[in-house]
Amino acid sequence: MIKIGIILGSTRPGRKGEQVAKWVDEMASRRGDADFEVIDLLDHPLPHLDEPTPAPASPGRYQHEHTRAWADTIASFDGFVMVTPEYNHSTSGVLKNAIDYLYAEWNNKAVGFVSYGGVGGARAVEQLRLICGALQMADVAPQVALPLLTEFENYATFKPGDYNVTALDTLLDQVVAWSTALVPLRAAA
Repeated sequence: MIKIGIILGSTRPGRKGEQVAKWVDEMASRRGDADFEVIDLLDHPLPHLDEPTPAPASPGRYQHEHTRAWADTIASFDGFVMVTPEYNHSTSGVLKNAIDYLYAEWNNKAVGFVSYGGVGGARAVEQLRLICGALQMADVAPQVALPLLTEFENYATFKPGDYNVTALDTLLDQVVAWSTALVPLRAAA
């Protein structure tokens, strides 16, 4: 069965992303077409990129144990849903750092985005689409954008509208379908 990682892309104290990732996981667990698992970046404390050789130049040959552990985690998944905040019109530094550690482990995998922020995190996703394209990932068009004003009570407690469930289901349909379609490319690599 296809395995999809739900990457919680914030480690900030009081982060809203934990509520969002939990919701994505709860909605995804109702499906029978893939296995879903939350990947919390708090559980993968990666220092600012410290590998001396860029990942594309030496795939799988990492100097540090934390990089090897991160690579094993990412390699074990067929696709991803990235839950990202929007900080200063971009994604979080910790998510970008985690992405930059690896290259081959991301290749030929699907990715979808659930974002939150002042304008639903849309600007963060615009940048993530470019980054993921450079990693040979297939980003799906459906997106779930969660504005702080409408989806978070008092800007703090996540209370998504029912319409977000339909949007998330569509996103997950696409991530699972593309992850499945890309199996032959991953197998060839």
